[in-house]
Amino acid sequence: MARWWQDYSQKRYSEAKEILILADSGGSNGNRTRMWKLKLQEIMCNKYGLKVTVCHYPSGASKWNPVEHHLFNEISKNWQGTPLISFETVLKYIRTTKTKAGLKVNARIVKKQYKKGLTVPDDIFKNINLQPHKTFHEKNYSLISDC
Repeated sequence: MARWWQDYSQKRYSEAKEILILADSGGSNGNRTRMWKLKLQEIMCNKYGLKVTVCHYPSGASKWNPVEHHLFNEISKNWQGTPLISFETVLKYIRTTKTKAGLKVNARIVKKQYKKGLTVPDDIFKNINLQPHKTFHEKNYSLISDC
């Protein structure tokens, strides 16, 4: 998310003070993942002074995600029948995908090695500036800059 903001959106939306993230409920960006929330706080909120609101789709409802619904379908049609034999091949087909509405896709490989099994201790997690929403507070929340 931080790379997307830094490389594409910060200049385009220079007046923005907050962003909305629609996310699935599972995986590394799941609604119960403490590391996801901590890194959003540190890297998006504190570094850029943004308020980040996250709304997670209910389990099994990722088909409602407009990116998955509209974009992944076009990517799949673009590489249809092509053996995906390397990362370069995958990137080529993702980057050359265009929708009828004119959406173009950017993609890159992140070569950073992430450590597995890291946890966020209670004393650090309680310092995250997390504001649960009144509606579906376990899936919807905002993170606010400490700055």
